[in-house]
Amino acid sequence: MALYCIGDIQGCHDALERLLSEIGFSPSRDTAYLLGDLVNRGPGSAAVLRRCMAQDGALQVLLGNHDLHLLAAAHGARKPSRRDTLADVLEAPDRAVLLDWLRQQPLARQHTHGGETLLMVHAGVLPQWSAADTLARAGEVQALLRSPDLPRFLHQMYGNQPDQWRDDLSGLERLRVIVNALTRLRFCSPEGRMDFESTESASAAPDGLLPWFDAPKRQTAGGLVAFGHWSTLGWLNRPHLLGLDTGCVWGGCLSAVRFGRTLAEREHLQVHCEAAQQPG
Repeated sequence: MALYCIGDIQGCHDALERLLSEIGFSPSRDTAYLLGDLVNRGPGSAAVLRRCMAQDGALQVLLGNHDLHLLAAAHGARKPSRRDTLADVLEAPDRAVLLDWLRQQPLARQHTHGGETLLMVHAGVLPQWSAADTLARAGEVQALLRSPDLPRFLHQMYGNQPDQWRDDLSGLERLRVIVNALTRLRFCSPEGRMDFESTESASAAPDGLLPWFDAPKRQTAGGLVAFGHWSTLGWLNRPHLLGLDTGCVWGGCLSAVRFGRTLAEREHLQVHCEAAQQPG
């Protein structure tokens, strides 16, 4: 039995199939965690969702910002942009089934392997949050996504404020910070104030900001965290950090990591992708 993490697919179904074939993935034996942004910008979002549904349990996913955008567009809370490629889901005969499955998925996951713990998110984790905090706060959003209040929440979900976590946050403000951290975060201040303007690589951090994973006193620094979302960052492999968005949809690669007996034993596997869109 092998354990994998796979980076952002963004509707690149053919690349996903080639990667699964390349790594010899067996749904009866192996487990792969997909780190969010299953859909959008690539040409096969519906096919990606159907593949994940068909092998739910072997392919375990979490939600990224593009997945939430799909739910928002489906409920009239967000208009598709000219660069969106969501029509194959929104106009699919099985649209209701696909969207209902998607809304059931979490914003964070944890897996124990070889006696060690792997925390997985799409974008980032605020420095004040432990792994347990991260999972609990992701669970708050997941409960709402699964509830009858989903449409109302999606209409109020977007916004950059508050931009910093406080334990006394409640209601919509609390949920918005959680969503933004887990699905949009790249840079923050040392104290955890989030920035949503810069999408540059980690080496081009704006003044006073740093990559979320380099924040001092980050509570999740002692365990392995795997994430996607940051294509300009690319492949990142540190003892306690894995960045797996290698720009598949932009003509880069779709990347996976296969773990050995421990989380420290890692093999980087990837397939090259044709650009579905151009950055910018």
